[in-house]
Amino acid sequence: MPDEYRIAAAYIRVSTEDQAELSPASQLVEIRKWAAKNGWIVPDEYVFVDEGISGRKIAGRDAFRHLIGTAKLKPKPFDAILLWKFSRFARNRDDAVFYKSVLRKQLHIEVLSISEPIAEGKLGILMEALIEAMDEYYSINLAEEVKRGMEEKHRRGELQSNPSFGYAVQDNVLVPSEPEAAYIKEIFRRFCEGEGFYPIAKWLNSIGVRTHRGNLFENRTVEYILRNPVYIGKLRWNPSGITHRNFTDTAIVLADGKHEPLIDMDTWNIAQSRIAELKATWKYHGRPLGSNKDWISGLIRCSSCGATMIYAKPNYWKCNHYVRGCCKTSQHVSTELLKEAIIRRLQIDLETDFPIQYEVIRIKDGGEEKLNALRTQQDSLTKKLGRLRDAYLAGADTVEEYKAAKEPAQEKLYEVAAQLKKAEKESAQLGTPVIIKKSIRSALKTITSDTATMEQKSEAAHSIIEYATWDKSQNLLQMHYRLIF
Repeated sequence: MPDEYRIAAAYIRVSTEDQAELSPASQLVEIRKWAAKNGWIVPDEYVFVDEGISGRKIAGRDAFRHLIGTAKLKPKPFDAILLWKFSRFARNRDDAVFYKSVLRKQLHIEVLSISEPIAEGKLGILMEALIEAMDEYYSINLAEEVKRGMEEKHRRGELQSNPSFGYAVQDNVLVPSEPEAAYIKEIFRRFCEGEGFYPIAKWLNSIGVRTHRGNLFENRTVEYILRNPVYIGKLRWNPSGITHRNFTDTAIVLADGKHEPLIDMDTWNIAQSRIAELKATWKYHGRPLGSNKDWISGLIRCSSCGATMIYAKPNYWKCNHYVRGCCKTSQHVSTELLKEAIIRRLQIDLETDFPIQYEVIRIKDGGEEKLNALRTQQDSLTKKLGRLRDAYLAGADTVEEYKAAKEPAQEKLYEVAAQLKKAEKESAQLGTPVIIKKSIRSALKTITSDTATMEQKSEAAHSIIEYATWDKSQNLLQMHYRLIF
C-alpha cells in the first residue's frame, strides 16, 4: 500500500469503431484498481467520459475538451491523466502529440496508459510513438474498410441513410408512405405546370405538412425534393462526404435502388429542365447592388415568426422566412421608414425618465469571464479542502500533514472568496440608467452623423441593439437592447 496518494483524472472514450473494448464502467473500475496499487486517487469529479465518439478528431469530444480545460486551472487540479489505452486519448498522431506536449511540458501533467506500460527514457518515447502510429493506422484502415463496405452496399441498391420525404423503411428497403407520397407527386405536378419553389412551399405549409424533422417547408426544401433522384428509383451517395446541396458534384454515385419510384422519367426530365432554366436566369441579391452593408442589416426581426428581415429591391425589407415560404406575414416596410423608426425609438428612450420598458438580452464584456474563473477556482479549492479532510479522517495523513496542507489552501480560498465578492458587486453596479443613456447617446450620435461610414454606423447600432422586431399590422417597432459597459 503506497504511503502517499496523488490525485489523477480518468479519461474514458468508447466508440463504434472499436469492436472489442471495455464498457465505460469497466474501464473506470480497471483504472481505479491500477491507481490504488500505484499511489493515485481518482475522484468522481475528475472522471471524463466520451461515449459513441471517434478518436480521429477532437471536434465533438466534449468531455475531452472539458478535461483539457480543467487541467489548465490553477492551482493544478491533478498530476496525471489515466487511460485504459493510449488509443482512448486520440487516434490521430498530430492531436496526440500536441495535447500530450501541452499537458506534460506546460502543465506538468502525465498521460498514462494502465494497460500499456511505457519504460522511462528514450525507449519509452519510441514505444509510445509506435503505439500512436499503430492506433492511427488502425483507425485509417478501418475507415477505408467501412467506406468500401458502404460503396458495395450502395451499388447493390441497399439503403444506408434515413428515408427521404415520401418514403418509410421496411426490411432496409424504401416503401412509399402516404400521404407523403401523394404530396411528392403533387409537388412535381405543380412545378412542371409552372409553379415556383416558393408558392409550393407556401402551399405545403398552409395545409399543415411538415418535413421528417418537423420543420416548415422552404423554397430550398422544395428544390431539394425536385432534384432528388430517389423519386425515380435511384439512390444517391457521395463517398467523399456530405454533398452540401452541390447536386452536380462529380463524386456522387447513383445506383438503382430496390424501391418503387414515385415519379416517372418524363416528369423527372421536365422538372430538371425547368430547374436548369430558372437557375440560368435567377439571381438573388440580399442587399443593394454596389453598396456596403446597411447599418440596419441583421438587426430587424419579423414579429410573427422571429426570422431576420432581409433587403428586397427596390428599397424594402421583408421577412426572410416569408421569402422562403415559411411565414405568412411579409412585414413589408421601406428602408427609410425603418431607419426613422429606429432613430426615433432611440431618441425617445434617451429622453425618457427611467425606468423605461426594455429587455436586456446579453451583456458583453461585463466581467462574466472573470466571475466564472473565480467561481471555478473557489469550487476547486473547496473540493481540495474536502479531500484533505477525508485523507486525514481515513488515517492517510497525520495531524501535522493535514494542518500543513490545509492552511495554505484555506488562505487561498479566503483570498479568492474576497475577490469574487468584489467582482460580483462591481458587476451588479453596471446596469445603471446613467450608463444605459450614455451608451444610447454615443450610438445615436454615430448613427445620425453625416460623416460616419456605413461600417461605423453598423458597429454603433449593433453595439447597443441586440435586435428589434417590426410589426407591420400595428406599425410597431420594439427594441431589445444590448448593454455595453
